[in-house]
Amino acid sequence: MGGGHGLAASLSALRRLTEDLTAIVTVADDGGSSGRLRAEFGVLPPGDLRKALAALCGDDEWGQTWARVVQHRFASSGPLHGHAVGNLLIVALWELLRDQVTALEWVGRLLGVRGRVLPMAGVPLDIEASVRGVDPARPDEITLVRGQAQVATTRGTVLSIRLLPENPPAVPEAVAAVRDAEWVVLGPGSWFTSVIPHLLVPELARALLETSARRVVALNLAPQPGETEGFSPQKHLEVLRAHAPELRIDIVLADVGVVKDRAGLARAAADLGAELVLAPVAMDDGSPRHDPMRLAKAYDEIFAQCGFGQGRN
Repeated sequence: MGGGHGLAASLSALRRLTEDLTAIVTVADDGGSSGRLRAEFGVLPPGDLRKALAALCGDDEWGQTWARVVQHRFASSGPLHGHAVGNLLIVALWELLRDQVTALEWVGRLLGVRGRVLPMAGVPLDIEASVRGVDPARPDEITLVRGQAQVATTRGTVLSIRLLPENPPAVPEAVAAVRDAEWVVLGPGSWFTSVIPHLLVPELARALLETSARRVVALNLAPQPGETEGFSPQKHLEVLRAHAPELRIDIVLADVGVVKDRAGLARAAADLGAELVLAPVAMDDGSPRHDPMRLAKAYDEIFAQCGFGQGRN
């Protein structure tokens, strides 16, 4: 569960372990190609769905070729400039088939993906954040910032978010996937705009509370400029708990090389009912990106240790 590059990183790892995999994707993006298509056609923003589909492509020639095709962006002086091929393909199938889930299944069949991709809600959403200190001259003032792109790049400290419209309808297939799952993975990804939104869709949040699946939170490798500037790993967990106080987590996964306060993070994980697992999951180049093979190894060890498929006792 997530969105953007963070979810793609998890999917790139998890598809190496199983094909019985469902990606549940945020639908609040309002920038770039997705924002333009959303505004013009009134559809869900397709960009994060496209990234998830590309991440689930196989490593063979077919999978990697189609992954490059759907991720390709046009560069021109005309109206196609900046649009990703996959975004246009998804929107075309939505128009033709009039069914969001069926259309994504067709794209998945074309790409030969390992798993499936579902939107978390059936309507496009907006994110509204309460942000302290947007204006440096008024550091204690609370401002409402609306829009995924604006929240992701805001100045100040994000305190909380809500979805508009409130209480949006969850996609039934997404709810069923959570209830039927053996494991649910939240993150990594943009915390306020890709991870937390799943907890604010009532039917999805209820399914997360009631599922027999074990729950893993995969933490980011670094704070995101703007959205979580200055956040420690434990602050991410505190934000999660504030938005979903009843949610219990089994495992918190973090990179061993970026955690400075292990005891503090372990306490924050314990407040969620979770065990802290530290593993080397970052790329070697120093960038704040997860290495798919290392992340796959970490997930595999967690699943093996806890008993893949046994569910919650």
